[in-house]
Amino acid sequence: MAQTDEHVLSAHQRAVAERVIGEESARREHVVVYLSGAHAYGFPSPDSDLDLKSIHVEPTRSLLGFTPPVLTFDRAEVIEGVEIDYTSNELANALSCVLEGNGNFLERLLGRTTFTTSPILEGLRPLVRASLSRRVHKHYRGFAASQLRFLERDPIVKKVLYVLRTALTGTYLLETGELETDVTRLIDAHGFSDALALVEAKRAGERTAADPALLDTWRPRLATALKRLDAALARSVLPEEPPNVADLEAWLVETRRSRLK
Repeated sequence: MAQTDEHVLSAHQRAVAERVIGEESARREHVVVYLSGAHAYGFPSPDSDLDLKSIHVEPTRSLLGFTPPVLTFDRAEVIEGVEIDYTSNELANALSCVLEGNGNFLERLLGRTTFTTSPILEGLRPLVRASLSRRVHKHYRGFAASQLRFLERDPIVKKVLYVLRTALTGTYLLETGELETDVTRLIDAHGFSDALALVEAKRAGERTAADPALLDTWRPRLATALKRLDAALARSVLPEEPPNVADLEAWLVETRRSRLK
């Protein structure tokens, strides 16, 4: 069951999440169900939605016939006052994105805040870690830049933290080869200790406003975080390209073969 910190979700939120996961698990075999968004980033508020981001493996037989199966499933609804945003992507698509350095899928596979894991995941994680490359910079730089644009249109504390979290996660990954999504675990080492005040403000409510003075203070600091992300690319401990594409493909083929009945 979930490896999320017990204090992150209320009992009611947890019950709703487990209900949804149970319903979706009856429809497909999950490799992992990951709690993303503010809960993974270290600043959930009581009204934060539950971003349940999953990877599933399609039965091999369904991939061999005339009709291609649906490979992505989405579900968005409010259940008993809890907003649910569920997405599941098929394993091969997820691994292709991993090789491109897509942090969304790396975080699902390597992140800490999981609800459901499987034996498949335990065997896959070492291969995913071995596939990390400097390609991750493109994802985290692009995501941070898009969040910075959203901040100008929607000046709330959440957006400030999204930019900072994304930049610091990418920097730390490039510098150390380790994935860390929780901004509260990153800010001290990167010189942003005062961002804890933003975290506390965001934890009070999803739509906490960022006043003009706060934005004036944080715009140059976010620019600094992005520059550090760019600088981390050149000195990264990661290789330029994923070194184990053949190994990952061989693992995928064997996983498919073992499910052909």
